[in-house]
Amino acid sequence: MKRVSLPCSLLLILACAFGFPMHLTAQAQTTLPIMPLPSHVVQGQGQFTIDGNFGIALQGYTEPRLQRAQQRFLMTLSRETGIPLWREAQFNRPSFVVKTGGAGDAVQQLGEDESYRLEISANGVKLTAPNPLGILHGLQTFLQLVRTTPQGFSVPVVTIDDQPRFPWRGLMIDVSRHFMPVPVIERDLDGMEAVKLNVFHWHLSDDQGFRAESLKSPLLQGKGSDGLYYTQTQIREVIEYARDRGIRVVPEFDMPCHTTSWFVGYPELASGKGPYQIARRYGVLDAAMDPTKDSTYKFLNTFIGEMADLFPDPYFHIGGDECNGKEWNANPQIQAFMRAHGLRDNAALQAYFTAKVQKIVAAHHKIMEGWDEVLQPETPKDVVIQSWRGSTALAEAARQGNRGMLSTPYYLNLDRPTSYYYLADPLGDGAASLNAEQTARILGGEACMWSEYVDPETINSQIWPYLAAIAERFWSPQNVRDVASMYQRLAIVSWKLNYYGLDSQADVNVMLQRMSGDPDPVPLKVFAAVMQPPAGYKRYDLEGGPSYTTFTPLNRLVDAAFPESETARQFNELVKLIASGQATPEQWRQARQWLTLWRDNDARLQPLLVQSKITEELVPLSQGLNQVAAIGLQALDDLENNRAMDTDTRAQNLSALKTAAKPQAVLIDMVAPSVELLVEATKTQ
Repeated sequence: MKRVSLPCSLLLILACAFGFPMHLTAQAQTTLPIMPLPSHVVQGQGQFTIDGNFGIALQGYTEPRLQRAQQRFLMTLSRETGIPLWREAQFNRPSFVVKTGGAGDAVQQLGEDESYRLEISANGVKLTAPNPLGILHGLQTFLQLVRTTPQGFSVPVVTIDDQPRFPWRGLMIDVSRHFMPVPVIERDLDGMEAVKLNVFHWHLSDDQGFRAESLKSPLLQGKGSDGLYYTQTQIREVIEYARDRGIRVVPEFDMPCHTTSWFVGYPELASGKGPYQIARRYGVLDAAMDPTKDSTYKFLNTFIGEMADLFPDPYFHIGGDECNGKEWNANPQIQAFMRAHGLRDNAALQAYFTAKVQKIVAAHHKIMEGWDEVLQPETPKDVVIQSWRGSTALAEAARQGNRGMLSTPYYLNLDRPTSYYYLADPLGDGAASLNAEQTARILGGEACMWSEYVDPETINSQIWPYLAAIAERFWSPQNVRDVASMYQRLAIVSWKLNYYGLDSQADVNVMLQRMSGDPDPVPLKVFAAVMQPPAGYKRYDLEGGPSYTTFTPLNRLVDAAFPESETARQFNELVKLIASGQATPEQWRQARQWLTLWRDNDARLQPLLVQSKITEELVPLSQGLNQVAAIGLQALDDLENNRAMDTDTRAQNLSALKTAAKPQAVLIDMVAPSVELLVEATKTQ
């Protein structure tokens, strides 16, 4: 294949596709380039240099977990600097002293002290914390501070006193719709440690698969998993891996609905007649446990007891969401039971079920957690509510006396802009009317990665680096809300995450290479950098909804595209400056370079697209980007020359841009809305 040389503007585009900022504002330069931002910082003068003489020592209380954390820290620092500190630093004179006050709890607890103090001078570093959790966090802060300077690698002189705002800061990964192997889970735990998240919520069962080994009820995984499940040995290893990183593991086994996979092996649990097969399609399905049989609760008592012994965390999630009640309505025995017990509707029947399950969970010395639907007036006050319905629903739980955390603004599978997640707060509008006691019941939040449209290859680029912004919302003070600073620091953190094996751009590049058959598909990279999946649940509708299954390959550009186009976002910022008359000559030149690149890219890309069935659906999108960029260049010419665009031409251009902004191949051209702003600006000339 013919190679093309890369103009300077193209190199700039590719750099932006990797997430690096074009320039830093004055404010960003005075803010530490880390995420989450600490609660209290005093910046000094000078820097501490990292070279081959760097040494580290543990003082005070120590344990194997701290020793492993030190080695992990040195391995990451070695990757970042290229200096083999993983070998030398433990023998050099210590310039970095780590002092731990005492042991943490044997099983990590909600609300355990996570504070630390990091003091960096030109001559040395001291990290102190009451227990190992604070040490783990402080080591990650130091790693984020490492930078390249003319004198070599260094960290700035600074004193940080830090602690989290919320005690519950989590990530939920759904491994039922698409199974995620242990290395994928461990990689995400590494990333969670880097940004100070402390709860891994493991969604282990749903209609599409039962993913945990049960020795007492072996048909759960035997018939309900397609052979894709975690053995109990693997589960224990993941729990230990997470504990080493200061992360609790909370299991979820969804019930009484989202339970099709349970019934393949144990149909007697179901309310319907069956037979049942593992669900291949998505959505709210009809399958539901029979809440009227004593045998259902006998089975659950055995199962929950087994899982309670396997998972040491005090909290046990029973799901409880999205019961449509169709199987209950169609079952005469269940309807008779409801009449005999005065259960007026399906919500009351589910409340009956939840109350009995809560007693089982409590009998096994666990605290029950569930989605919004488990909250009823009589729900015990120790039940924790995870809200997918929003901050208003969470606030209602807090008023009722239950603790809970917020999830629905933080659904990473919905392809929202990072700013959307960042500005959503667990103590948002819904919590405004709460008193201090009620506010204290809001424990924090969890980001969620539902896996209908991700698999082990694509999940990395859908979670990272965006999760870092959510982690800052959960950790940092509430008034840390500067979106521009967030994006600039996020670009740096994204680069740092490469040292943890979380290289999202590399994962995407592999997919682009495969779908194009080109080892370096530059035109496809340029094109992909400004395409985005539609936000929300539009993909489900555009893909034909129920026709999408667990077997559908996730190998198209919509699967490789980032949830937010960083290149298009930065171009939009330029356009707003140009339209308001505030752009510098350099910013004008940069906008023109981008538009010229996008206009000319179609000629390079079209021969590549027609070579594969996977990419031929992109042909009209590439042509559309060419037209959008041409309109943008015309608008720039008119604005630069203080010339009003002809009324008819403007109307035609705006119509073309609105057409280009509509989804094609389940993708959206993110340049089109910005060019529309340029065209609108020509009205004032």
